[in-house]
Amino acid sequence: MPICRKETPEMDLLVIRHAIAMDRDEFAETGQPDSERPLTDFGRRRMRKNVRGLRRVAATPEVIGTSPYARAAETARMVAEGFGIEAVETLDVLTPDHHPGDLLPWLSQQSRDATVAIVGHEPHLGILITWLVGGIASPNAELKKGGACLLHLGDRLEAGTAMMRWLLTPAHMRAIGD
Repeated sequence: MPICRKETPEMDLLVIRHAIAMDRDEFAETGQPDSERPLTDFGRRRMRKNVRGLRRVAATPEVIGTSPYARAAETARMVAEGFGIEAVETLDVLTPDHHPGDLLPWLSQQSRDATVAIVGHEPHLGILITWLVGGIASPNAELKKGGACLLHLGDRLEAGTAMMRWLLTPAHMRAIGD
């Protein structure tokens, strides 16, 4: 049973940064685009442990939206597997070059009393969190690789109306999961 229980039939958004990926410069030497940069074996092991902790503090998401980048999509699959769900959707609006508001149409299609998860990249996720909570598109929140944040979106899907429930580092999640 998650320790953050929903008190009202309003949407919660679980924001997750992708796990540790291969070094950017090392991967660039392969000639492949950065969007194909994979997780490391260490990143996969750590993320599986992170998900065990995440399951203790968050409700099971009805759906997970993920950036199409390989490292985010792989992380999203690990989160889905850890929660025992199959609903993972690839969303171009979770790539780093999108405005946070671009996610709202997708969110508005989800059940209003659902927990919805997204997996993406920094600084995009930090900007999204700040925009949803504070109403400004600025990177004033930061997620470590494999870290997560729970936002309560309330009854309106717009900038400046969300409430942050918690923001956890990967070390916090691993400690909770042990």
